[in-house]
Amino acid sequence: MHIEPGLVDASKIVLSYATAAGAGATALYHAGQSLKERGLPSLVLRSLTATVLTFVFFEVLPHFPVGVSEVHLILGSTLFLLLGVGPSAIGLALGLLIQGVFFAPFDLPQFGMNVTTLLVPLFVMMEVAKRTIAPGTAYFDLRYGQVLKMSLVYQGGIVSWVAFWAIYGQGFGATAGIASFGLAYMTVVLLEPLVDLAVLAAAKGLRDKVPTGLVNGRLYAAA
Repeated sequence: MHIEPGLVDASKIVLSYATAAGAGATALYHAGQSLKERGLPSLVLRSLTATVLTFVFFEVLPHFPVGVSEVHLILGSTLFLLLGVGPSAIGLALGLLIQGVFFAPFDLPQFGMNVTTLLVPLFVMMEVAKRTIAPGTAYFDLRYGQVLKMSLVYQGGIVSWVAFWAIYGQGFGATAGIASFGLAYMTVVLLEPLVDLAVLAAAKGLRDKVPTGLVNGRLYAAA
């Protein structure tokens, strides 16, 4: 979902600084909540895990340009379920930054747009999860329909933000490129719930072997 260089003119890119600042402040808030609940070692370890996984999603897994952006297998719901919202947000931002600094410096001017596109859907997905997953349900017991809904929210949010930046930068002439990008992203929506279920099943099998500080507290303990 990288915003391609030149899609938004430099004179307009200042808006992304404001949206990224808002997303970053929200990420820090959730990280602070995680710090209070689980302590600093857990927050650091989960954030590092999320950072490594995000880097893998962007740089190692297959990705290809379609329309106004690139299609990446960004498993936002997987990160959220395994690691929690605060560490996932930190990992998404840091993984994106590391990828930009060391492998794609031409993407750095678009960092504010890209980080907004990754983080805001994560926070929306968290709110949807709060409202749709029963309080007595541990995440490893989720069903396909529940993780599909989370994937639709997250990946749909990414497509929506990419569409916003494309129209903001290029006007409605970018509609065809947006449509092709959105259609291609449906492959991610279909695949992500299957990955989630496989990962949750593996986590369930390792329930007594994984230190609780390495994973989201809700993964094993119903809230």
